[in-house]
Amino acid sequence: MEFTFTDEQEQFRDVVSRFMSEASPPGEVRRLMETATGFDTDQWRRVSEDLGLPAVHIPEAYGGQGFGMVELGLVLEEMGRALFTGPYFSSTVLAAGALLNCATDEEKAELIPPIAAGTSIATLALTDAGNTRAPTDLTRITTEIDAAGHLTGCKDYVLDGSLADLILVAARAKGSEGASGLSLYAVAGDAAGMTRENLPTVDLTRKLSRLTFSATPARPIGEAGNATAGLARTLDEACIALASEMVGGAQYLLDSAVAYTQSRMQFGRPIASFQAIKHRCADLLLDVELSKSAAYHAAEVAAAGADDVPALASLAKASAADTYMQAAAACIQLHGGIGFTFDNDTHLWFKRAKASEVLLGDPSWHRERMLTNWRDSI
Repeated sequence: MEFTFTDEQEQFRDVVSRFMSEASPPGEVRRLMETATGFDTDQWRRVSEDLGLPAVHIPEAYGGQGFGMVELGLVLEEMGRALFTGPYFSSTVLAAGALLNCATDEEKAELIPPIAAGTSIATLALTDAGNTRAPTDLTRITTEIDAAGHLTGCKDYVLDGSLADLILVAARAKGSEGASGLSLYAVAGDAAGMTRENLPTVDLTRKLSRLTFSATPARPIGEAGNATAGLARTLDEACIALASEMVGGAQYLLDSAVAYTQSRMQFGRPIASFQAIKHRCADLLLDVELSKSAAYHAAEVAAAGADDVPALASLAKASAADTYMQAAAACIQLHGGIGFTFDNDTHLWFKRAKASEVLLGDPSWHRERMLTNWRDSI
């Protein structure tokens, strides 16, 4: 397994990086995080039409560009570096991934092209209210569907749930339990019986919602009662994508800390020349590079369709989450007195790091899952 990118992939990264630097500077991030939707429609149009980023990993048959997890990871790494606030993760990673893994060919041909074009924003509603310890544990889903095709239940922490045009809901047939009886359903954003409520969050750059369903009409997606395997693949891919986003943010924080310590003067010399500062930055560099390697390897393995994707997805997620938080804390400290003030931009990445740490499962849960997967494979 090689850990180098092709020239074409590096050129693609450079294009995305330059666009994100222009479209998502800290001042724009601060402006958008105070809005209800958290993104700018013109900016999203440029992301969709000019660069075609929502279509990167979607097959050409469904209006995509036909690339894979590696290229998707490159996009998310640059988005994480720039703290991009658009609904990319919810629509392109979670929703499109769920349709690719669970829907029939006819349903894919109908529902995925608008997502690939960026004209429809979708999301995946997975975590039931109160399930905070293991949000990606599919056996804990309690939202139910009745014989008439109506949903009843409540979903928490739905990314961009308040603005999505299409909501994919994981629910189970009445009387079923565990991994059996789980299905995926499509709900229109204006469906009757559904209420959408924005949740207060630490990270204002990523909007989370609570969706409550009361006899809400829903359309079944894929084979009824057989969505567990497809949703599990979707979550593995989402964890790898999130790890890529987090290592991008961690790299930004490392670069920011190094730049500041090289410009901050103390006793007539840059503080970067002090041995203690050198050691801290060197340790942080090592952590970032190790987490990058884990994310890159997981993406390559997922693109190849290997059997150990679940374990490597959890490894990448846990490693990136720890590194991102360590980088955020170190960056604040290395910035000294200004590091923890609201006027300094470091806190924006710190809050994203904290939110991403628990999104799709915290590091301790993923380590347990990783060890379980490897133990069962022996």
